[in-house]
Amino acid sequence: MGSSAVQPPQHVLAAFGAKDGVPEPVGTGPVWRAGDTAFRPATNPAQASWVAQTLGELEVTDLRVGRPLRSSDGRYVVGGWVAFKFVEGRHEPRYDDMVAASLRLHQATADLDRPRFLGNGADVFTIADRVAWDAEEAPMDPKLGGRLFDVFSGSCRPVHQPLQVVHGDLFGNMLFDGDEAPGITDFTPFFRPAEWAAAVIVVDAIAWGGADDGLVSRWSHLSEWPQMVLRALLFRLAVHAMHPHSNEQSLLGLEHAANRISALV
Repeated sequence: MGSSAVQPPQHVLAAFGAKDGVPEPVGTGPVWRAGDTAFRPATNPAQASWVAQTLGELEVTDLRVGRPLRSSDGRYVVGGWVAFKFVEGRHEPRYDDMVAASLRLHQATADLDRPRFLGNGADVFTIADRVAWDAEEAPMDPKLGGRLFDVFSGSCRPVHQPLQVVHGDLFGNMLFDGDEAPGITDFTPFFRPAEWAAAVIVVDAIAWGGADDGLVSRWSHLSEWPQMVLRALLFRLAVHAMHPHSNEQSLLGLEHAANRISALV
């Protein structure tokens, strides 16, 4: 999607001390930059505050974290916006580096408490997560992924990795800047095994990022990898089958990923 058409208003910029000119859109997401400060809309204030506090305290080896900023009166969210230290970089198809960074990140988040807001929502992504992990049933369009979901769900088996807070959408949210460590500026929280978050990257990379066929097998040494990749595929299929903007053309990438993953499960 394109950058948000609505930029942070002046009172938000002033609250976070950003006075370096007019904010400019960054990349393809709804992020704006003013000097060394970046801004993002906060559609869920409770989650935005949790993310800000979490990223503000998180220390991860070889990972650049866009540190959230507090306003002049100590708030993380002002007028529906959050601010964070701008992180240089761009999206690049360095998928093995993404998976490795995901594993490092989730070593650091392993002891975080489950946020109270997590897992109880009615949005498509939260419902799809529950459906993919057998916690709920939901109507899915067979032509948009529901049929494929039914085919693969029969291969599900119990997993034994502990549940923890993970970032479930790193594929489109990790930045690279030459030889610098990868960077993140946001956190999309789920409460799932650490390997599952890495598997979501792999599914996304195969479906939409042009990843090579060996990406799946290169991480097969992880303890429950086949089931994690399967659950990640089911999650993306469920999202697609329920999302109002999905169509049969956009399903082609997931069909490609399913073909590559079928030999693994």
